[in-house]
Amino acid sequence: MDKFFHIRMLMGTILGLSIAHLLKGVVKIIEHPGKVKSYSVHMLWVLYLLLLIVHFWWWEFSLHLITTWNFLTYLYLIVYTASFYVNATLLFPEVMTDYAGYKDYFYSRRKWFFGVLTATFLLDIIDTLIKGESHMTHLGYEYVFYIAFHVVGYLLAIKIEDERFHKAFVVTVIVYQFVYIFRLYFTLES
Repeated sequence: MDKFFHIRMLMGTILGLSIAHLLKGVVKIIEHPGKVKSYSVHMLWVLYLLLLIVHFWWWEFSLHLITTWNFLTYLYLIVYTASFYVNATLLFPEVMTDYAGYKDYFYSRRKWFFGVLTATFLLDIIDTLIKGESHMTHLGYEYVFYIAFHVVGYLLAIKIEDERFHKAFVVTVIVYQFVYIFRLYFTLES
């Protein structure tokens, strides 16, 4: 249990920095609305990433079931957790002087953003397997669909610059994330 506590604390620190970075970016827009032009699709991705981070943190509670820890698992979990921080910083860079606003920035960096999200969801498969076969079985076929849906969508988002696609896609993933969380944690079976 001591190793799990140690790992949980480091993961919590990285996730806390991720959330803080997202909140700091939103507050900067609120404080100085005329300084950098905001963009609704970008802000929806901020909301989605915040929801994803909160869900991830809850999801990782299942790590307490692991009785044997090793350095590779520890390192893997740090890399996986760090992917959320990378995406938070990709949504809110330190300097925006090269861009007309968040719309311009978002589309110019979408390949990085969706590439890291793709990697994050692929890393999730390993994370789920680390928690054991019974955990994977509990998640069922919807988990496979959940991962495939996101990965395919992110790969399309890398290729497609059309604003209508991005608006529809971000709204879809936000709604699906809420539904998935509800089905996973608020059903009678849980």
